[in-house]
Amino acid sequence: MSNNRSGEFIGGLMLGATIGALAGLLVAPRTGRETRQLLKKSADAIPELAEDLSTSVQLQADRLSSKALRNWDETLDRLREAIAAGVDAGLRESQALKRESRKSTVDTITENNNSIDG
Repeated sequence: MSNNRSGEFIGGLMLGATIGALAGLLVAPRTGRETRQLLKKSADAIPELAEDLSTSVQLQADRLSSKALRNWDETLDRLREAIAAGVDAGLRESQALKRESRKSTVDTITENNNSIDG
């Protein structure tokens, strides 16, 4: 979230600086010719400024994408561990129930044998 905000801040800062420079040129006490030359230089710098802004936005997007992938991988790892733990617990419970069932069956047979013998 902070990466997104810093990208927005940088973009806003660049846009504000450009608008401020243009406004300053328009109200400055210069001749029309000087002002036009400064405006031309400023206009020539806009593609470079746009490229810098585009690069900054792309870097922010790459960082966010990488972070999202890391978070996704961590979530999948935790999910795999939870599933494995659940499967292990289920197997242990199943084995315990089988042992109980066998013991119960043995106890029943023993009681029946004792009843017959007795």
